[in-house]
Amino acid sequence: MRLDIILRVIAKLLIPFALVFALYVQFHGDFGPGGGFQAGVIVAASVIFYALIYGLPAARRVVPDALVEILLAVGVLIYAGVGVIGLLLGGNYLDYFVLAGDPVHGQHRGILWVELGVLITVAAVMLKVFYVFAGRRRDAGEGGE
Repeated sequence: MRLDIILRVIAKLLIPFALVFALYVQFHGDFGPGGGFQAGVIVAASVIFYALIYGLPAARRVVPDALVEILLAVGVLIYAGVGVIGLLLGGNYLDYFVLAGDPVHGQHRGILWVELGVLITVAAVMLKVFYVFAGRRRDAGEGGE
């Protein structure tokens, strides 16, 4: 048995709460501080915490590199797609009021989708950066290559 059992148990307890808190920050962003960027950072930090406790290979099995790269594109496409849909419906780029019959509902719908795109993009970018740096070979030497 490994000696880091306490850290593993604490991680198993904390990570689900961190992810739920990310959802709270995401959906509370319409009414107060928070939103997609902060929620994306919390999601990425949860996966990074998992990687620090269980190891990088375990984290890459849970959230593979291919999924991270797909999410990079999906997040940007969601964000940009909201703007394009606004253009197609006769508004300006990222004018949300045309996204529903009632301008207020259109604003809420547009903000929800844009913030979701931001969350996905930020989480994926942070994970990609972490995977790249954490996956570097350590035997390159102290003074460089």
